[in-house]
Formats: sequence, C-alpha cells, structure tokens
Amino acid sequence: MPTIVELLGASSRQPDTPALLAPNRRSATHADLSGQLRRVASALRSAGVRHRARVAVCVPNGPEAATATLSVAASATCVPLNPAYQTAEFRYYLEDARVDAVIVPEAEHGLIRDVTTELGLTVFEMVVDLAAAAGCFELRAARSAMRPAGTAQVAAAEGSPAPDDVALILHTSGTTARPKIVPLSHANLTASARSFAAHPALLPDDRCLNVMPLFHIHGLVGALLAPLASGGSNVCTPGFDEQAFFGWVADFGPTWYTAMPTIHQAIVAHGDAYRRIAPQHRFRFVRSSSSALPPTTLAALESLLEAPVLEAYGMTETSHQMATNPLPPRPRKPGSVGLPASVEVAILDDAGREMPQGAIGEIAIRGPSVTAGHERYPEANANAFTRGWFRTGDQVRMDADDYIFISGRLKEIVNRGGEKVSPREVDEALLEHPDVAQAVAFAMPQPSLGEGLAAAVVPKRGSHPEEAGLRGFLLSSLAGFKVPSRIVFVDAIPKRPTGKVPRTSLHEKLAHALAPAFVAPHTHTERTVESVLREVLEGAPLGVHAHFFAAGGDSLRGAQVIARLNERLSLELPVTALFQPPTVAELARAIDEAPESEHRTRGIAGCTDRRHVQRGSRAPAGRMRGHGLASRRGGTHWMRP
Repeated sequence: MPTIVELLGASSRQPDTPALLAPNRRSATHADLSGQLRRVASALRSAGVRHRARVAVCVPNGPEAATATLSVAASATCVPLNPAYQTAEFRYYLEDARVDAVIVPEAEHGLIRDVTTELGLTVFEMVVDLAAAAGCFELRAARSAMRPAGTAQVAAAEGSPAPDDVALILHTSGTTARPKIVPLSHANLTASARSFAAHPALLPDDRCLNVMPLFHIHGLVGALLAPLASGGSNVCTPGFDEQAFFGWVADFGPTWYTAMPTIHQAIVAHGDAYRRIAPQHRFRFVRSSSSALPPTTLAALESLLEAPVLEAYGMTETSHQMATNPLPPRPRKPGSVGLPASVEVAILDDAGREMPQGAIGEIAIRGPSVTAGHERYPEANANAFTRGWFRTGDQVRMDADDYIFISGRLKEIVNRGGEKVSPREVDEALLEHPDVAQAVAFAMPQPSLGEGLAAAVVPKRGSHPEEAGLRGFLLSSLAGFKVPSRIVFVDAIPKRPTGKVPRTSLHEKLAHALAPAFVAPHTHTERTVESVLREVLEGAPLGVHAHFFAAGGDSLRGAQVIARLNERLSLELPVTALFQPPTVAELARAIDEAPESEHRTRGIAGCTDRRHVQRGSRAPAGRMRGHGLASRRGGTHWMRP
C-alpha cells in the first residue's frame, strides 16, 4: 500500500486542475496542494519535528483545516482536534494522545493556547493570506519545546513515513466509557480511500461538496481524501449550514456530497430552495453514512435531488467505509447499508463463532483498512478482536444477496423488562408519522423494568403532534412493549461535535424534558387516579403528567392500580387500561370521555365497539390490540354502572 504522499501524487495526472475550492477564495490546484504538503513537511523538519512525532491540528473547518490535516498526516502523525472543545477536553485529548506539538491559527488566543502553555507543548501558528489559493498557508513556530534543527539535524530527522507508520490518531465517540485512541496507518487510510473512490467510480471531473467536520473519519476520508485521491476536487465549506447549502451547490456545481442523516433531513426540510437557487443543477449521486438513514428520509432526498442516494457503513476503526450500496443499475436496498466494500465480513455469535447467512448477530470485519488495535487498551482489544476479526458492536443480518441490514448497536438495544427493543426500529416507525421531522428513541432508567424506552421528536414546521397521539400511531405498527413510555418534543436533537446523536446518553441530556413540571390534579377523576397511583407506588404527590412506569410502576403494581380504580369509581377497567394512557391526565381523560349515553362503549385509545351493550352490564377483561384496548371479541367493554 502507498503512503498518503504517494496516493495523492499518483492521482494528480493533471496538476493544473482544481483540487480545493472554498467560498470567497481562489481555487487551489493539485500542484498547489502538493507544494503545500512539501512546505509543511519542511517547516516541521526545520523545527525538529520527526516523522513519528504527534502534531495536533486545531483549526476551524475550511480549506486550511483540510491542507493542514493532510500535510501533517503525510509527514508526521496528525491528531485532529475539534476547535469547540472546552479546557478539560483539550487537556484530556492532548495528554491522552501524547501530542508533541499543536498547529493553531495565527489569530487564535483562546482555550487551546492556554492548555498548550500549561502542558509546555510546541506551538505552530498558521499564517494565512486570503489572497492566496485556498488551503495555502505558512507555518511559523510560535513557541517551541523542541530543539530547532540545523542542517545536519534535519538530515538526521528527515526519515519519510512508511506505509505501516501511523498517519492519523482519532478517538472513538466514547458513548459508554472514555474515548479510545484509534491509530490509523498510511496503509489503512490509502486502502480505505481507494475503496471509497472505486465503488461510485469517482473521476477527475467529480467534485465533492464537503460539509462534514474535518476532525472526524467520515469527513477526513470520505469527503476529503477519497475525492482528491481520484484526481477530483473538493469544496471545503465552514461546515454544514442549511441556509447556505443550496447557494454552495449553485456556486460550485458539485457532482456529489456525503453526510450523516441529520444533515440530509435538514436538506429535505429546506428543499423548497433547491430549484429556486440552483435550477439547472444535477447531482450524480448522494451518499449517507455515520448512522442509520431512515427509509422515509432516503425516499424524500431522492425525490428532491433526483439522484440515487447510496447508504453506506463506516467506523473509525476501519478507516471509514466498510460497506456501501452500489450505483444504479445495480440494486439499492432501502434500510440496508449495502454490500461489503473491499473488506471481509463475518456474522458472529456472542462466543465469536461464525453464524449462517440470514442469522442475526454481530458483524465483524477484517481487511487492509482495519486498525491494528486501540492504543494502550489491551482489554478493549481483547474484546474487540477475535482471530483477526474486528468486532464492530453492531447487530446485523445479511440477506441472500449479501446486503447488510443493521438493526442497531448492541450497546444501544433497550432491555425493557426482558423484552429487547431496537431503538432504530422505533425511530423509523415515528418518522412515518406526517408531523414528525426527526425522531430518536433511547433507553432511560426505570426502577421497575431496569430500562425504559423514551423518544425525542422534532415536529415538522407548523405541526403540533401530541404525545398520546404518537403512541397510538405507533401501536398500529409496533408491539406494545416497543412503544416509548415518554415522547418529548424538542427543537433539535442533541448531537456530538461530529454530528452524531449520543443515543446512550440522551436520557441525561434531555433529563429536564423527561421530568415535566409538576401540575396538581384539578378534577375529581384526576385526583382519584393520582391518589391511587401514589398509594400503590408509595411515593410523594405525582402530578397529572406523572408517568406510571417511569415513576416505578410495573405490571404487578398496575393490576393493583386498576383494581382500586374499579372499586372507587365503580368501573370495569381491564388490566391493560394503564398501558395505553400511562399518565394521570391521559387515564383520567380517557375515563371521563368514555360514552355513557350511547349504547356502545369505547376503548381508552379510541377503539369503538359498535355492538349494543346494556348500560351497567359487566364487561370482560380486555387486552392490548392495535391502537388501544380490545376485548377477546374485538371491543373494549368498560363503563360506569
């Protein structure tokens, strides 16, 4: 496998063609890019930075972040940092990665400067002339803890990186523990970039609109290295901006872009601007990766952009891409991340044994793009690597055509009192509702069941869905135990700096929304229901928005609640009555709205039994079915005597 310098050099058969473009900047050619790589290597060597030294790049998204990261990775070991980190985060990542030097913009005098001073690190300033080509800059040593190298020292330090040398240091997302260091070699990165470019057949006249962060593997390999390795060009934006996106499309005429589902959803939401701003534009294809793309979003995006959307699958440990859907005329399967891409794939059981095709298990990968292992984490490596296979932690199945379908991260599966729920399935069901723009289901602590299920929903503009209505909608397509106990409405789903949704910690980030303000009961029925719940749960006053299961209820206590309500309100509620409207207010409203004058009865969630029933007759116990409660004969009978 080649090094990054060799990869980019081999791709630049036309040195005067554009390589990097940016808003309000002169484009840089492939020759400019090669020259920039040489200048950075020379500046680092002159300052005594050897090719295995670790140099952090802390530069905002844009063309200089792109060239700085590529240049450092080509001549030393690059550690990209998110400029939005706080002091403690900078300190942790710099110390954990054992960084030797840091590159910052000349005008940067914020937190990163304070931390580098505290740690005594070498600092290089990036000096940018805005009249120069995009991505071109000079590197100036602002403070050095290294001995400047003279001519003899430069010669001694001048070793060129080999394919097995580490080019890039990234950290995993760290959803359940401290982030782990992932070292990626030149061979890893060039193998992934070549594979990426081969599957959509990237050509020199292809142009990527890069809206991904350049401190993340998706942006670095998928949106930057792969298009440059194919001899094409890259539009380096400041990051995704839903208001500016279609203006960039009109200005630069990209043939493709790659992004995560949250970005695609925002593009669809603002799609009315596409033909107005860029009436003649056509994408050759669009790519989606980093998390699951809901089929509804895929369909809406293809309809808007009139281009095939290729859902793909990647991870930091595999230098990004592991699988992708092919271009037409080969089939693309909605809900699938496609076919293996230049890697071997196996489906393993808990013991690490390979499973037959069609079985559901953990997907494992091996190939030239896979890291040799996490740095300084022997226990994590022992768990993650089995007989040369890297275990991804994703639960999948492969169909008869070898297409991969991911049902979820193993650590994200919700164990709801013994019933296993894949949050991704709930996401997709919620997104079928016409008023839902974005949705993410997640686990939340629940005293009685161990884990409960909640969901955060961003409504479509101008829509005002209700929690009870969405739960009823879900019951038409999901089993009752897969319906979230809580659905909270938010303006935006919390995300990590990389744009990914931190599903395993959403219950913490949305704790305030999950714990609604106390509202005292004000009707007789509400006071009765709240009193009974409080008695059974042996707790403090709950308020009308209290959720029975979130407050510690379970099926046994639920039976006690129903028995006491039947006694005090002279009802014939079935045991399942508490499951569809599980808050005090919803259950009280359902009781109050039950018809008394009509010769029929209605279930709590609106299922109507049209058979005539004598008022006061005893109704049989019901069970959950469809949108609500139903008796064994198809209707729910419960009424006041």
